[in-house]
Amino acid sequence: MLKTLYTRLALGLFLLLLVVGLLYTFISLYSLREYSASVNQALHQNLAKNLVSDRNLVSDGALDRSALEELFALYMAINPSIEIYLLGLDGTILSYSADPSKIKRNQVSMAPIHRLMDDMRLYPILGDDPRSHDRQKVFSVTPVPTADNPEGYLYVVLRGEEYDAAETMARGGKLLKMSAWALLVSLIVAMVAGLTIFRLLTRRLRALARRVEAFENNDISQPRLDKPHAVRDEIDYLDITFDNMARRIASQIEQLTEKDAQRRHLIAQVSHDLRTPLASMQGYIESLKLRRDRLSLQEQDRFLDIALKEGRRLSRLVDELFELAALEAKEKQPVPEPFPLAELVHDVVQKHDQAARDSHLALTLSGNPALPTAYADLAMTERVLDNLISNAIAYSPAGGHINVVLGQTNGEPQVCVNDSGPGIAEQDLPHIFDPFYRGETASGAGHAGLGLAIARRIMTLQGGDIGVENLATGGAAFCIRLPTVPSSSNVINT
Repeated sequence: MLKTLYTRLALGLFLLLLVVGLLYTFISLYSLREYSASVNQALHQNLAKNLVSDRNLVSDGALDRSALEELFALYMAINPSIEIYLLGLDGTILSYSADPSKIKRNQVSMAPIHRLMDDMRLYPILGDDPRSHDRQKVFSVTPVPTADNPEGYLYVVLRGEEYDAAETMARGGKLLKMSAWALLVSLIVAMVAGLTIFRLLTRRLRALARRVEAFENNDISQPRLDKPHAVRDEIDYLDITFDNMARRIASQIEQLTEKDAQRRHLIAQVSHDLRTPLASMQGYIESLKLRRDRLSLQEQDRFLDIALKEGRRLSRLVDELFELAALEAKEKQPVPEPFPLAELVHDVVQKHDQAARDSHLALTLSGNPALPTAYADLAMTERVLDNLISNAIAYSPAGGHINVVLGQTNGEPQVCVNDSGPGIAEQDLPHIFDPFYRGETASGAGHAGLGLAIARRIMTLQGGDIGVENLATGGAAFCIRLPTVPSSSNVINT
């Protein structure tokens, strides 16, 4: 029962209202007592003085003891709520109207008496109760026989024991019951109102909880019918944040599913591409072993050359697999540095010039060499250029032309390798950088390597870009774009 937020809020509200009710009761009773004492003392502030005047307690400038005794007896019967005492100048109790067995004090403190006589508007002022060692009550006092010639004080306790007994009875009677019922009804109304408000406030949380549960059960396609248009409070913020998170997770699940399918396809392709040179190499070596005595030296050398070629192809493929895996796992990170891209391209073109000549191709360099300074990994960039120029040499027919063009785009240096090959089929262009993708080129040869996939991964890690398009004059153009030198603060942070 205590596991839901609504139940905990309801329990918290009940405890809060209970504490508030108890505090209200305590404060109300205390305030009522203080208010009653103030009113009582204000109404009877001249009671002692009037008693002296009305009952003729002073005769010929002296206190009439017999009249005082009559006063004691009279008010014990008429108004049992007050208690009358005759005090000496030091507060000693000289005479009283109470039962002697109930008097606990012989003397009362004079400080409250003097304070009240100095200013009759200061109330409630409590004085000592002769019937208790520690209790204090409101009182009325006047000097006798006169204020000019005081011999003592008439001290009237306004709320005596009879009053306390009657108040206790009344407090336990109808008034207290009415107050208790009023308090109970108020708490019930507040409780019902609070529960209703909590119900309304937690409605959106319950809806969010149902959606989270549906998401947990892999149902992430339910449309939102009550999607908030604006963030009004923390619940709306939580709701929108969960929606964004759910969409990201769903997108990531789709990407993982797609990556898993690509991984399975890649494994199948790798198995095929590794098996082909391995089977060819194994076949030629077995043929050489079984037919060595029947083969001429020229045929044996040809078999060995083919096996060696397939072995090198297999080694190159394995190396590319390891390189791509290291790049994908970010184990191999670029170390960027500023360098002149035009000089690097010139060196790479010179390095491949002899291979182009052997294939009867013209390899040229053109464009504006005044490029912005590139900020990338020099060795990785050279690896990408080697791959692009090698592919251009491999796919261009004899007598063709390969042109490496220097330029810039949006202030960033760019290099394009334009070949005169058959070009790339339009349906294959979006997949040309996928590992082991086999598409049909214009000449019928298929792309089945990892070089372009490695090139794209290198450019991505360096913050650059690589793209491809078919030329209107025939052939394809592979272009790479590199970032420029960052500001000094970025270089320091890097």
